[in-house]
Amino acid sequence: MIHMDKDLELSEFPPPKGGKADVLVIAGEHSGDEQAGRMIRGFVASDPGLRGAAFGGTGMEAAGAQLMYDMTHSSVVGFVEVLKSWSFFKRLFRLILAWIEEYRPGVVCLVDYPGLNLRIAKELYFRGISTKGGGQMKVVYYIAPQVWAWKGHRRYEMARWLDSLAVIFPFEAEVFADTGLPVEFVGHPFLEEGFSNVLRYDPEGPVLLLPGSRKGAVGRIYPAILEGFSKYLEAHPGTRAATLYPNEAMLGILKGLVPGGLPVDFFPAAEGIAARALLTSSGTMSLTCALAGIPGAIAYRANQGTYWMARALVQIPFIGIANLLLGKPMYPEYIQHAATPQALAGELELCQTARRIDRAREDSARLREILGSPSERSPAAWLAGFARDAVL
Repeated sequence: MIHMDKDLELSEFPPPKGGKADVLVIAGEHSGDEQAGRMIRGFVASDPGLRGAAFGGTGMEAAGAQLMYDMTHSSVVGFVEVLKSWSFFKRLFRLILAWIEEYRPGVVCLVDYPGLNLRIAKELYFRGISTKGGGQMKVVYYIAPQVWAWKGHRRYEMARWLDSLAVIFPFEAEVFADTGLPVEFVGHPFLEEGFSNVLRYDPEGPVLLLPGSRKGAVGRIYPAILEGFSKYLEAHPGTRAATLYPNEAMLGILKGLVPGGLPVDFFPAAEGIAARALLTSSGTMSLTCALAGIPGAIAYRANQGTYWMARALVQIPFIGIANLLLGKPMYPEYIQHAATPQALAGELELCQTARRIDRAREDSARLREILGSPSERSPAAWLAGFARDAVL
């Protein structure tokens, strides 16, 4: 692990095995690494001769990619948070580009994390390395930035820099229809076999507490969620809570935030769990819970400076992806100071009512309809097609 306060050097990133990578995949956080890992696993299975390298995390490494650097240890979200670590990210950005120029992978696949990945696409274009910039390297993108929610102008920049885009929401292809960028819907990963069983609704299960996977955000959100559960526990003694963790490092952080005596159990995220209700951050796991029909609420606390900047720039009615897709608050949202122990405990009370349970079931079915359009190819097949073309 390379710490954010350490000066990075290109020599700390290994060369690709055999001197050449057919594909380099870049994912900047746990959720992107998890989806990229699933893509790479299928990619390797489709053609064991193809070689993949990654700036990402252990998900891609376990799937068969050579890990250059674990990006998930340094992921942050928010304007203020990025500024605080600006010198680190600027150095990391330059070194990733230097690695690409040095070893020339046939394809660069960018996964989510637009703050870094769109800058990489832009720079590869202006350096004349990508095919769009006059070079030989294909640059493709999996899991598009949510330009349908905010910063819609980015779709034209993406069309200028990218060779192809694989999207996970069926309506996104239409969003890019006026750009000329080849866009392919490859299915939503949360509906794949195996993913749908990660979380389940169980009226006898624990209360699920999900603060996200970024260290800074967890430090703000998890205490608020724990306070809400603690308040609920006053009227419901004997109830247990459960929290999923992505890795051992995050497990240590989470355990350190739990007050002594609060009944919270921890489980690896990949194992999943059955739950009666949840309090969750607005990240990708909230959509997984929504698809499972678990009633709950969203609690979110950002750095105060980030919060006020977001209010000025982001013009969307909800922060939860399920709420945005449905156009209504399946999960009521409690942001900043609204995320009080009383408010969150009250939501957990409502989650035990027949009305809220039925509504969660109905909303889950509607989400599956929205996301369930058939796709022609999987993400792995989409990526393998570009890799084979680069090898020929």
